[in-house]
Amino acid sequence: MSHWTNRILSHFTADLTRLWVACDPDEVLLDEKLLAELRSRGFEVMLYEDPFAFRAEFEERYRGAWDRGEAGPAPSLVLHLRGADQNVLPWDIVHHARVARLSLAELFPRLAYSTVKQVEPEHLAVLFDAHEAELQSARGENESKDFILEHVYQLTPRSIRTPVDFWRELLRMHFANRSLPPLFAKHAAGILQGKGLFADQPVAAWLSSKSVLLRVVQDAWYRYLTGLGLDGSRTGEPPPPDYVAKIEIPFDHSDVQVLVDSMFLDGTLHPMAVHSVPAAMPSWIKAGIVQDPATLQALVLKGVDGLIASIPSDAASHKDWSEFAKRYGEILARAHGLPSAEGSEQLSKVRASINALHVQTDGRLQAWVAAKHYADLMLQPVTKGPVMVHHIPRFLRHRRAAGETKVALLVFDGLAFDQWVQIRERLIASTKRFAFDEGTSFAWLPTVTSVSRQALFSGLKPREFDDSIDRTDKEETLWKTFWQNEGVNPSEVMYRRALRQVDQLDALESDLTDRRPKVLGLVIDEVDDRLHKERSKKDVALWIGNWLATGFVDRLFSMLLDKGYHIYLTADHGNVESTGVGRPNQGVIAETRGERVRVYRSESLLADSAAAYPSTVRLDIAGLPANFMPLFAGGRTAFVPEGDQVVVHGGVSVEELIVPFVKVSYVIGTE
Repeated sequence: MSHWTNRILSHFTADLTRLWVACDPDEVLLDEKLLAELRSRGFEVMLYEDPFAFRAEFEERYRGAWDRGEAGPAPSLVLHLRGADQNVLPWDIVHHARVARLSLAELFPRLAYSTVKQVEPEHLAVLFDAHEAELQSARGENESKDFILEHVYQLTPRSIRTPVDFWRELLRMHFANRSLPPLFAKHAAGILQGKGLFADQPVAAWLSSKSVLLRVVQDAWYRYLTGLGLDGSRTGEPPPPDYVAKIEIPFDHSDVQVLVDSMFLDGTLHPMAVHSVPAAMPSWIKAGIVQDPATLQALVLKGVDGLIASIPSDAASHKDWSEFAKRYGEILARAHGLPSAEGSEQLSKVRASINALHVQTDGRLQAWVAAKHYADLMLQPVTKGPVMVHHIPRFLRHRRAAGETKVALLVFDGLAFDQWVQIRERLIASTKRFAFDEGTSFAWLPTVTSVSRQALFSGLKPREFDDSIDRTDKEETLWKTFWQNEGVNPSEVMYRRALRQVDQLDALESDLTDRRPKVLGLVIDEVDDRLHKERSKKDVALWIGNWLATGFVDRLFSMLLDKGYHIYLTADHGNVESTGVGRPNQGVIAETRGERVRVYRSESLLADSAAAYPSTVRLDIAGLPANFMPLFAGGRTAFVPEGDQVVVHGGVSVEELIVPFVKVSYVIGTE
């Protein structure tokens, strides 16, 4: 166990009391490893946010059990307060609880507090070790930034002297998914540009945003191959607009080659389709070019094999799973785009590898959920990005407070990450105008619309909307109630659903012009409607391509951006290909077409169905109503007629559970 873990958890001893209050304004305790260790010691952590929601859950799950002389869900409860003053809590809680105080200023006294606050929680253990071992005296703000850059992000900008040094370190950092927080990116960029490196370029944006950097690298690769005499076109995106910076990257340097090669294999970069390759061409560039369908199939196969080798463990962090889901989506999108060639041995290998990937990933993810790591997602801070879909309204609240006064939330019902990749690439290819800052969010389990989309628009956990958990007709009311509670005038909040066709956009634009809402929630349901009519995700991809050709998404994005909205795109759940195992007779279907799960209000009915279908999976999902008990179809199966091939959702897989969360903007400046 790390020194950091011992230092934080030394405050909590289970035999002292069963009720604790953690005054934690810096959210130190909410790191996933600390939460897992607390759980292993008999503690459960509950957030104190809404006094009424807290009181209802506390009384139902803990106070009632304690009054009956029972242990309750856990031996000890830690009530987490995002503040330093415990007196904001109800008197009876403070009176009976033991108070623990956590503060980054006290934990890192020799570093500037303003800089330590910007470090992500998962890096604090490394920083704590370095702080204790390396620092003898206090450091100023800039010295603190240098120290953190070196020891946490393994970047020492003062030692970077040449473009090769810069690109090697930048690509290495992003390949390891260590993008810099804006404060450190700006500091590092200032040091580098002070040496004359890329003085007129947005270096801070390259350091802080992987998506911005990849656009630059992709364009540089295209021009590099052109310079070598290769003629072709990109597989995934065209040449960028003239005002995107024309940066030269030293791809021929061995330190850069090895990183770029890996980024092509895992789908991060897209290869260029070429007509022919001269015999004298260096062999290392082959990962970044495609000559024929067989070459593309081989590239996809290598990508899938790489994914299988890097499946997160059942003790991994949610960020590990999120980054894996993005790579997973890139590779699946590439696989769905492969031309059909019946009898192709290579294509058969690709399909077999993808099936192996599904089996291994689904099993690992289910183990991760069963180990209660999914339950910890509810506790995560939201200011830097929503971890679960019900965090999204609160994240948008922070963005409005930061100056984004007009926000538009676009919920593409049922959109899996691989389908988002298809939309992204089609838009870039057809318009060249849009930039995408891509992240992810976890849907609610079970991954059906009435649970996950309602949580998304309400900002609530499902146990807090038990009265409407099996339908969606309250979404608009819940969306408007959230914003009204945040002080937004109801007339400035709009909700629209069932959007999918171009001819609906004129009416929407008229409404926006007349009402001038500040907060907009839109449900685009074309993908979800279509996927239930198809037998494979490849067929869904073909349909999405036809739908995108109508211009609906392009025009919707342009209209909202032109009206000054900050666009955030997400989904309530994804989807998977499944094979039918039959329909259980018992139970209530949570959503008509959510065929990967059955929900029961009776323990006996659930047990009967589980016995009748031994391949099913029962998982205890925190945050659901106590009498809302899901039974998940096992593997890639569905509760539809036996043998039927369908595309559905509701279960536990990367494709269903981890959805895109993307900021959409116009490409501007020299990015």
